[in-house]
Amino acid sequence: MMDELEFRRVSDAALDALKRHLMLQEEEPDARFEVEEQNGVLSVLFDQPAGKFVITPNTPVRQIWISALSTSFKLDWDATAADFVLPRTGEHIEPLVDRLIDEFSQE
Repeated sequence: MMDELEFRRVSDAALDALKRHLMLQEEEPDARFEVEEQNGVLSVLFDQPAGKFVITPNTPVRQIWISALSTSFKLDWDATAADFVLPRTGEHIEPLVDRLIDEFSQE
């Protein structure tokens, strides 16, 4: 298991990359969400339909948690992939969040 300092380093980098990825999408004319960051926590806010995703590092268990679609997705660090991955599907953080946004927008 990685130590806390290493977890903070890789989780900060992953969340920063995700924030940049989402902010590019947010600038698109048909974007249906806004991205906010506060104290290391990313929020994806939707107007229509109204909703919110929360993406946060969970240091004690060395995971990134995504609260979306009434579910908690817990991503583990995969050293081989150098990314946070959802164990049950193998999805990396960016494609997973993209899929969740698409699913939410289709509801």
